Formats: sequence, C-alpha cells, structure tokens
Amino acid sequence: MKSHELFQRMSPGMASEVFLFLQKQEKPVYKAAIQGLANQRNLRAVFIERKPPPERHPWMQAALSRPISNALATHLLQAWLLGAHKPMLRDFLEGLEIAHEEDGTVEELPPAPPKEKIKEAVDKLLGKYPAEAVAIYLHAFRDMDSAVQWPALNEILGEDEQLRL
Repeated sequence: MKSHELFQRMSPGMASEVFLFLQKQEKPVYKAAIQGLANQRNLRAVFIERKPPPERHPWMQAALSRPISNALATHLLQAWLLGAHKPMLRDFLEGLEIAHEEDGTVEELPPAPPKEKIKEAVDKLLGKYPAEAVAIYLHAFRDMDSAVQWPALNEILGEDEQLRL
C-alpha cells in the first residue's frame, strides 16, 4: 500500500493527529506540505493556511490521498512516525532483534525473520499502542524498501483485522 493510499484509508481523526503533530513539532515539514499541496492545485499556500484546522485537515487528507501526492505523503508519514512514534518503531525492531539507530531507523534491513517472531513483535505493539497507528507504521514499513520482501509480514497484515485500514 503506497503512502497516498494510507491517507485514503486512515480515519479523519488519525489524519488530524498526524497534521497536528507536524504543525506543532515539525513546523518546516508542515509548511512545506501546505506549499506542495497548494502548488499541485495551483493555489497560494495562504489560501490553505487561512482555513481553520477542522476544514484544513480534511482538505489536506483528501489532497494527500491522490497518487500525485505520494512522495509528499511518504515524507509526512516518515516525519510523523519518526517524530511521534519513536518508541513504537524501536519496540518493533527490538522485538525482531534488528539493529537500529536511536530514532528507530535502520541502515539495512535483514532478510525476513520467521512469521512467528514477526507476529510476536506485532502483538506486543498492538498491546501497547493504538491499532491504527500500528497498522499505518507496519504498512509503511513494509513498503519503505522495495528491495526487501517479507512475505510473512504481508500475511500478518492481511490476516489480522486490527491491522486492516
């Protein structure tokens, strides 16, 4: 699932959470997102900025749901996950015994761990974090490196109702 598809399928509340985090904690990223979306629609950024958040955020979610916005959607999801959900990223990687940086990034992913190990790590995440945030992270994680394929993660994402978007 590509990043723009994640924005299509996430709840409006979750999208608003993403945007509010970026607006408060990652101001340059948020401003760049507004500018990028405005440029796609041949609008001035101020037109979007003047909208109150209850109007702006659904508009941004809809705009990020378009295939043309996939690169921007990917950037926003990465900024949100690495900023707001570092503990979740680290917990998943530690559960899989994958070496990672303090911020939850990985230099190079190893071959797929066994399905049982992935399932155990996913279950721990679901017991500790909101299911929708876990689902978004796992879908983004699966699609971040097309060179590395983890069929077991694909199966888990398809089987577990809590992880469906």
